[in-house]
Amino acid sequence: MPEKDTFGDKLKEKERGEEDQYFAKRDRELVGKIRGQDDAGRETAGPELARGRCPGCGQRLVHRSIDGVQIDECASCRGVWFDEAELEALSRRGADSWLGRLLRHSPTQTR
Repeated sequence: MPEKDTFGDKLKEKERGEEDQYFAKRDRELVGKIRGQDDAGRETAGPELARGRCPGCGQRLVHRSIDGVQIDECASCRGVWFDEAELEALSRRGADSWLGRLLRHSPTQTR
């Protein structure tokens, strides 16, 4: 009956364990690197994906002109969205309207 080489078996088990540890460490590093790239991509892609979408419901905004002022309107929830220049143009036209009075007292309005 041949004698078992227990020392050789132990060395093989140790080598397999070290190999498993090496590949597990390498896989963790690769996954971390991929996740880091995904996070960086999300940071830049997030604002780009939201551009042109309704802040209320997320649907695409439709550009519309009212008295020569371009506005963004949501066809789904009927929300209307203005940027600063559009609000200023509308407030100058209706200086005595509630919108004009509101914007005159707005903390962001500078004169």
